[in-house]
Amino acid sequence: MSTALTRRDLLRNAAAGAAGLILLGMRTARANGVAAPRPSSPDLERLLAWTAALRSGGLARAASPLGKSAARVGELAAGTPYEPSTLEAYLRAGGSPSGEEPLTLSLTRFDCVTLVESCLAVARVAGNDAAPTWERFGREIERMRYRGGERGGYTSRLHYFSEWIADGARRGLVRDLGEDLGGAEDRRPLRFMTQHRASYPAFAYEDAFHEIAAIERRLDGRPRRVIPTARIPEVADRIDAGDLLAFATAIPGLDVTHAAFAYRDAAGVLRVLHAPLSGGVVAITRTTLPEYVAAIRRATGIMVARPLRG
Repeated sequence: MSTALTRRDLLRNAAAGAAGLILLGMRTARANGVAAPRPSSPDLERLLAWTAALRSGGLARAASPLGKSAARVGELAAGTPYEPSTLEAYLRAGGSPSGEEPLTLSLTRFDCVTLVESCLAVARVAGNDAAPTWERFGREIERMRYRGGERGGYTSRLHYFSEWIADGARRGLVRDLGEDLGGAEDRRPLRFMTQHRASYPAFAYEDAFHEIAAIERRLDGRPRRVIPTARIPEVADRIDAGDLLAFATAIPGLDVTHAAFAYRDAAGVLRVLHAPLSGGVVAITRTTLPEYVAAIRRATGIMVARPLRG
């Protein structure tokens, strides 16, 4: 998940030999660290088209739930290729985790967390009367992806998706529904990153490794609320289209393995809209949400959060 999501972390070794850098057809705006597309970029074209679609469809209004708007962006993104570990590309290219991290952006390649972030960012950009720009899109990504909304070095990124939710909840970007839905507390310590040091390019630097270790320890006092797999059918009617889903796991030291949106089809059936490794493109599941979770090896349930306009 974006730094945030651990699925990216699990895939990092497999992705190490994959595409080398941030985005094709894009350049870096040195002034603010935002990866900005050229004027003819397909990324910018998508931002403009998707923003226009939300506005013309009445989904950019303040009264429209942000999650519903984000889910519509996800529909428009269907078929977009899955690409893991784009946020680590600068490290594989020799960058340092100690300086300000470059802000990597794309609307033409996603992993599970960057899809979630990008759909929400487009929905928020559309909800403002101002003209949509790549810089505004970047600012929306930045305030979700980094602790407190402040981009610093590698360790300022929210690497565990449960912390991504908690940090966003503190700042009014999402509402954690775990307690409302009767989620059970998961108090297991998060140590996956430091226990798999070789999988993280940033951990070639001692400072980055020790800073992440300290963050993991600070998270010990913040239990996650997980709706167990067997109870998902009981609460399914209280999950809205566009709610955020994080798939909890029994893997030691890890919180979740995947992030997605809840999606309701034309018949109101609850499914999953996501960027999966299997299949390789943004898609909506044929299975229902309860069926999808039940089929995940070592899954323990889901965390659920509702996007807010913030």
